[in-house]
Amino acid sequence: MTEARHQNLILGTSDGVEFILAEVNDFDPEIELTRQNQEFMAFLDERGKQTKTVSAAEARARLGLTNE
Repeated sequence: MTEARHQNLILGTSDGVEFILAEVNDFDPEIELTRQNQEFMAFLDERGKQTKTVSAAEARARLGLTNE
């Protein structure tokens, strides 16, 4: 675990399966940068005011997708 604090590790099993051990980040710096983006925050504000919804079936129809 000490080594994993400094870099991501690839762990391998005897049968060749590999896993990654990585730090889980709390994303605080990314959240702060996003909050400082005035254009994006304005977009979210406007989007949050929308009351009309579209069903999944309608979205598929608009995109020309089938219900498979």
